[in-house]
Amino acid sequence: MLLILANIGVFILRQDASEHLLMSFALWPWGSALIEPWQVVSYSFLHGSGTHLGLNMLALFMFGAEIEQEIGSLKYLFYYFVCVVSAALIQLAVTIMNVSHASYTIGASGGVFGLLLAFGMLFPKRKLVPLIVPIPMPAWLFVTLYGAVELWLGVTQTQAGVAHFAHLGGMMGGWLLLQYWRGHRPPAPSG
Repeated sequence: MLLILANIGVFILRQDASEHLLMSFALWPWGSALIEPWQVVSYSFLHGSGTHLGLNMLALFMFGAEIEQEIGSLKYLFYYFVCVVSAALIQLAVTIMNVSHASYTIGASGGVFGLLLAFGMLFPKRKLVPLIVPIPMPAWLFVTLYGAVELWLGVTQTQAGVAHFAHLGGMMGGWLLLQYWRGHRPPAPSG
């Protein structure tokens, strides 16, 4: 609930000081004169519109509440911010490779996609009904399909202005942390 309130609070603040907050706290591409270390977290509290904020906060509420109840508040916050940071790092890597399309990144979607992945892993048989195709499906299948669609949209560069690889980065960071907590650490590089 605190994450939702913080996001709403920053959105309200941004209405009065939009340019300053955006310039200082959005995630700017690697090599930009505007990039700062804190932006790997601060970008997640900025949103471009009420719809952007509303959808992210709805997902945060729907998936986050049960995950927080399952793993505890401190572990939940740690998990969420690992997803936010991993989303930022993947987004920065993508902007390095594709400088011509580089712009700033804002929104809680990286953390939200990490929560979505956790929901699918913690409650794999729970039925979800997607809004676009209202067909009930188990959470693990919904998460897998959504991740595949995000990958396809990112590779084809569909939906300009949407950081699909940041979404995937949030899922990847969440998956790695959950594997670590479960004792299934990724193999060490050989060589």
